[in-house]
Parts: sequence; structure tokens; C-alpha cells
Amino acid sequence: MISSNMSLSPLIVTLSLDPPAFYFFNALRTKHFPPERNYLQAHLTLFHHLPPDEPSIITTLEQTAAQHAIIPLAVTGTAFIGKGVAYKIESKELMNLHATLQTTWKEWLTPQDQQRLWPHVTVQNKVNPTQARALYEQLTREFTPFTANGMGLSVWMYRDGPWEWLATYPFSKELCNTK
Repeated sequence: MISSNMSLSPLIVTLSLDPPAFYFFNALRTKHFPPERNYLQAHLTLFHHLPPDEPSIITTLEQTAAQHAIIPLAVTGTAFIGKGVAYKIESKELMNLHATLQTTWKEWLTPQDQQRLWPHVTVQNKVNPTQARALYEQLTREFTPFTANGMGLSVWMYRDGPWEWLATYPFSKELCNTK
């Protein structure tokens, strides 16, 4: 269990990606994200601002991961996000997991975390729109849909820019065959 009195900085929860997907996205992020603003490796954020002093947050993550199967993900395309580019992710299982956690943590969610999840991995942000549009067009031309897996839940503490990794809770069950 993570000590809740580490700081009053908010907790962030991400979906851990399988190694091939993580390395693919992280290589693009390293190449295209402005280095002076790239505090993080590639990630898929599920919750942006949870209270660090609420022990049930960590308990829920531990229990959820222990009971959950690896999540199949479909990487379905690219998205232009104004000043950057992201890859779109689709997964019914991920959406269900997120909705369940939203219900569990309802009293602590910020307006951003109360919204329906838009699963994506950002590989470029905080550049001028012309530069972002050019990368979006390039990556869209080169894109072939592929699959990946969500392997667990990671919790981070926001540190005024950088994030401090606290723990990862791997899913304990194998990928379910949904065919």
C-alpha cells in the first residue's frame, strides 16, 4: 500500500500497455514531443486527479487488478488534437472498467474525470497547429490498425509537471478470448 501522507499532490491512474505497444508509442513521443515539455513516457490516462489521502483509491486499484483480465485494445487511427497528435484506442472492456471505477470513486472525481473516457495515447502536444497537422497527416498516411493489450493499472503522483510513479497493479487473469 502507498502511504497517503506523501504529499497533497493528486494521484493519476493510467492503463499499463504491453511492451510492444508501449515502445511503439514511446518512440514516437520521444521523437515528436517537444523535449523541454516531455516529462513523461507514453501513457493512456484513465483518471487525472484523485485524492492521495484517500486509502480506498489504492485498495480499489489492488482489488480491481487482482480480479481483472488483460484488456484487449484496438488501435484504430490517429487524432489531430489541435496542438498535437494522438492514437485512438477502442476497447469495450476498458470502457466498462473505467465506468465501474467512476461509479466507485464518484464522490472524489473532478469534472474532467466524470466525463466519458476518450482512450488515446498522445505522441505529440504543445507544438504549433501547423506542425501538429503535418505530423497528423504523415502518421495517418502510414497508419495500419493494430492490437495491443492493457496489462494493469499504474498509479502516479503529479509533481507540478513530471509524474512520480508509485505502483503498478498487473491484471492477474489472462486475456479473454472474445471470439
